[in-house]
Amino acid sequence: MKDVKVKVLVVEDEEPIRRFITLNLSAAGYLVGDAASGEEALEMLKSFVPEVVVLDLMLPGISGLEVCQKIRKTMQETFVIMLTAKGQDTDKILGLELGADDYMVKPFNPLELIARVKAVLRRGNGIKDPKEVYCCRDLSLNVTANKLFKSDQEIDLTPIEFALIQVFMKNPGRALKREEMLNTVWGDDYFGDTKTLDVHIRRLREKIEDNPSQPEYIKTVWGSGYRWQQEP
Repeated sequence: MKDVKVKVLVVEDEEPIRRFITLNLSAAGYLVGDAASGEEALEMLKSFVPEVVVLDLMLPGISGLEVCQKIRKTMQETFVIMLTAKGQDTDKILGLELGADDYMVKPFNPLELIARVKAVLRRGNGIKDPKEVYCCRDLSLNVTANKLFKSDQEIDLTPIEFALIQVFMKNPGRALKREEMLNTVWGDDYFGDTKTLDVHIRRLREKIEDNPSQPEYIKTVWGSGYRWQQEP
């Protein structure tokens, strides 16, 4: 039986860049689809379901941010790597807020992009854990089923968010440094910065906290990182 290739969709309006990315990902063994606009990407996603989307933010018509938002609403298991230009810090943060898993600044080395794709796919396999269920107050994390429940109601999480809460619930009461969490969830070879972690923590708080601005579970350890509060 032949190995099933991992699917990657490249969404980039500049044809030379799109072709460059597509050729390199294909050479690395991925099954690559490509789209030149947000509209074309959304149409492709009806039949081509990728594990990873490499998505340029600056697209004609439907923006990359809108595409990211639509992907995240219907494709929780798909990873999104945003491509941004230098100086687009606001867009980077907004993209992460809308559900992107990572970002890269153009221009970039294609080997770095391939490394990023491999890294997010590793995250999708989860963190090895012999324990099946973690419980904390009204939260229950089923590691085997990849599900989180709050008061018996399932909460939709992206693979990154699931990995983060798994790290937290495995280490109750412990102050976790940002760099430690990046290494655990994103991998030792992660090229990004702690801003990515902070945005994902913010999104996770919005899903599990009754009042995200006054979190009861994920506490900030100023100047260091975060701590999971097991007891009220």
